[in-house]
Amino acid sequence: MIAIASNEILPDHLRGCVVAIGNFDGLHRGHQHLLAIAKDVADAQKKPWGILTFEPHPRSYFRPQEPVFRLTPAALKRRLAKALGAAFVMSIAFDEALANSTPEDFIKTHLIQGLGLSHIVTGYDFHFGKGRKGGSDTLREQGIQQNFGVTVVDQVTDDGDSNAPYSSSSIRSSLRRGHMRQAAHELGYDWMVMGEVVHGDKRGRTIGFPTANIILEPGAEPYRGIYAVTVRDAAGSEKWQGAAYFGDRPTFNTNRTFLEVFLLDQDIDLYGRTLIVRFVDLVRGDKTFKSVEELVAQMQLDCTKVRKILRAQTVSYLPLAKAQAAGTI
Repeated sequence: MIAIASNEILPDHLRGCVVAIGNFDGLHRGHQHLLAIAKDVADAQKKPWGILTFEPHPRSYFRPQEPVFRLTPAALKRRLAKALGAAFVMSIAFDEALANSTPEDFIKTHLIQGLGLSHIVTGYDFHFGKGRKGGSDTLREQGIQQNFGVTVVDQVTDDGDSNAPYSSSSIRSSLRRGHMRQAAHELGYDWMVMGEVVHGDKRGRTIGFPTANIILEPGAEPYRGIYAVTVRDAAGSEKWQGAAYFGDRPTFNTNRTFLEVFLLDQDIDLYGRTLIVRFVDLVRGDKTFKSVEELVAQMQLDCTKVRKILRAQTVSYLPLAKAQAAGTI
């Protein structure tokens, strides 16, 4: 799969493609349904297919003072897209020029000239261009004039939950409350983060729980507490089980937010490596302890619970869940 920035040229063998367009934060089950339709159209036309998305998230442009809790930053989104079979992901810079372009200019510049597309697939609620004036009707009209096909996908709902739509906002809400299994149900895989291991204060090693410290993107705010996780090296095939902590270390009055991962039954130097941490389930919420000894005793109990949770894992039939379990994303 090829990752392409908006100032780069799409290779000739990908031009005439079928493209799915949207923010696709999370690539949740609703997004996956849309991408499956794009793939079906591409297969029928014997064309390559890919994704057109935006960086940064448009909300970051319009409200820069409010960090966005992104479910899948760009690097993770590309991994998921590759697992679903996309031939490319093109990221258009969401800047002043794009925000002020007319819908017709956007189509001409990015879809026709940039991609030379044959067909576009998008959701019913996708809007684009200055003032969000462009929508599905605009695409259909321009498709007739410019000779490309258009498929607009209706809202995808969860039949098991009163027909509630799959939604990035709903998933963020579940993660903020620590409802990891509900988030995984809507995502179609366990939520995960990716980041480089950096040096911390090494306090965990002094109490028998050495941890890998990972800096998350601004805005990331899952529920503060202890989680059962699996961990893998983003550049290789190594995979481990672990317990992760997200929070402010209230026992030590640090006033900083951390993601710390303790690998079970391992003692590995991970500094400088980029890890993918998969959140399987919440063990407990964050709390303050009266002493380090009380904290260590609780951490030992936490690790016992983590092992039990990880032993009970089952693999979903959904494609990204299977790829995640196999360690390919």
